[in-house]
Amino acid sequence: MTQRRVVDNVASILEQETQSSIRDWLLRVEHNPQFIDVPLDGEVRCAHLPHLFRDLVSRLRYPFPLGSRALTSPSAAEHGRLRQKQGYTAAMLVEESRMLQASIFQTLQNNVQRVDLGLLLVGVMAIADEVDSQLAQAMACYVSEKSILCPSKLVARSVI
Repeated sequence: MTQRRVVDNVASILEQETQSSIRDWLLRVEHNPQFIDVPLDGEVRCAHLPHLFRDLVSRLRYPFPLGSRALTSPSAAEHGRLRQKQGYTAAMLVEESRMLQASIFQTLQNNVQRVDLGLLLVGVMAIADEVDSQLAQAMACYVSEKSILCPSKLVARSVI
């Protein structure tokens, strides 16, 4: 008798594995010499990630066309402002985003037996688009609060 494979969508897997993805990301950051000059405890360094994962899971559950204007994320904007005040360089902000994508993709790889393979590619494209969108918003606020992507009063994301 063959055993049936339990299949989950990418959003459910990431929602269930958020904490393990964040732990993986933090290990990557803590082992990267580029980040040693900015001494932050793990809780402070990871503070933006629960919000990002909520936005990401929402994006996966309520998709919109890739490349279209992403929803504004107040937490991404605040993350950019905060990292600038904490002494991050722009390159460090980009690097931590790159490591986040690697951690998310590692989470999916670790759970590949559960992934609905028919939806995997669409999910991976949405993940990359959302993480890049949040990075763009964070960078805009890191560089200048006068940027169009960094309004002084951000409207929260709306979930359908």
